[in-house]
Amino acid sequence: SGEIWAAIECVDRQFYGVQFHPEVDLSTDGTAMLKNFLYGVAKLSGDFTMASREHLAIEYIQQRVGDKKVLVLVSGGVDSSVCAALVAKAVGVERVIALHIDHGFMRKDESALVVHALQHLGLHIEVLDASEAFAKATTSIDGKTTLPLEDATAPEVKRKIIGDTFMIVTQDMCTKKGLKAEDVYLAQGTLRPDLIESASALISSNAAVIKTHHNDTQLVRQLRDEGRIIEPLRDYHKDEVRELGVDLGLPPHLVWRQPFPGPGLAIRTLCADAPYETARRDQVEKELQAACAAHPELKLCPALLPVRTVGVQGDGRSYSYLAALSMEQSPDAFWPALVSIAREIPCHVHEVNRVIFVLGAPITETPRVITPTYLRKEPLEQLREADAIVTEVLTKYDLLRSLAQVPVVLFPVGFGKTDGRSIGIRAFITRDFMTGSPALPGRDIPFEALDELQSRILSQVPGIARVALDITSKPPATTEWE
Repeated sequence: SGEIWAAIECVDRQFYGVQFHPEVDLSTDGTAMLKNFLYGVAKLSGDFTMASREHLAIEYIQQRVGDKKVLVLVSGGVDSSVCAALVAKAVGVERVIALHIDHGFMRKDESALVVHALQHLGLHIEVLDASEAFAKATTSIDGKTTLPLEDATAPEVKRKIIGDTFMIVTQDMCTKKGLKAEDVYLAQGTLRPDLIESASALISSNAAVIKTHHNDTQLVRQLRDEGRIIEPLRDYHKDEVRELGVDLGLPPHLVWRQPFPGPGLAIRTLCADAPYETARRDQVEKELQAACAAHPELKLCPALLPVRTVGVQGDGRSYSYLAALSMEQSPDAFWPALVSIAREIPCHVHEVNRVIFVLGAPITETPRVITPTYLRKEPLEQLREADAIVTEVLTKYDLLRSLAQVPVVLFPVGFGKTDGRSIGIRAFITRDFMTGSPALPGRDIPFEALDELQSRILSQVPGIARVALDITSKPPATTEWE
């Protein structure tokens, strides 16, 4: 790969190594490389099936749990739902305590839908409204107490508070029910990508933290070290979990629902109390303008926004500028070129890790101010309503299965609208959830669906200034913005 050694081999000793990730979708011929190694070099038979994995997972649960009870935290997403179904099959529903914690960051009518969707498993699901406890919660990071969650702005701080508070609320519930820690195991639907991005020691001793997952915080790791957590899906990826969910008899609408992170809308609300500006801001903006000027036929209007998002660059976490593109003419004929430019920009402008296209009129003046945003009622309601509209439109156009994930994000830029905020839509296509590509309007999303999304959000959600489509690949941008 240029002057970089991308692979090594020693045929005599049958040693082979690569300096990239052949298992992800974006690696050209990656699947063929793995197949050649597994079947051609290692001489494996390939007779291990999903049924085999289900059997091993059930054995793992039964051996770890013995005759004790299992507490399952059910968020309503496919991962925790499959985990609950798997545990119920392994130990019987009478020994499963299913708990749904409403932390105040759920989607519209989410908690009621969770209970209804899982009742057919025979599980009694207890719903605990802990929204006030989460809003006021703090945690300790590097020996220092954080701000309350409702005042926190940093993504990692929000994630760690939420993850630790999940555990604390759960432990309090067990105490009130008279359940002793030594008599109960905690089961959670942790997947392999969660552990990879959290740099868990279960995966690697030398990995960078991309983002802390709520199910892999320091407190969770402590409980894991004490042997009190079981994670039967920790070697699974999302597509495998869905396949297992179908085999376990979960309803299709639950298995194929859009993935929703445990911290919920809390990490889809970009919180900030001041505009993000670095000493190099003006230079970064010039680099962005130069990158767009290389495509004069598009007549792009670029803007370096005063907020930042989380990305992954060079196998490490980045927390950098969000760039916005817009244009005078309709973008319908130019989406492939726009996605290509969005792929180029972070390569040339290293302090940008995500590119969005702002729908509607072109941006005539680069925003330099933000609307202060915290995890409070108004911004959360704005996001909740916008998210519900996106779900309705995706359902109407039968896009729930073809689009792997569509996070809807609120970001604190009003583009000239006083106290305004904007909505970002991250329509994403992937199989492995480690890498992926933005959905292409006109190919993956009908133009009519995009138009309907924009018009409905702007007309039905008060205070929203603009709607944007995230057109960045992963990497350099993560699936979620935080």
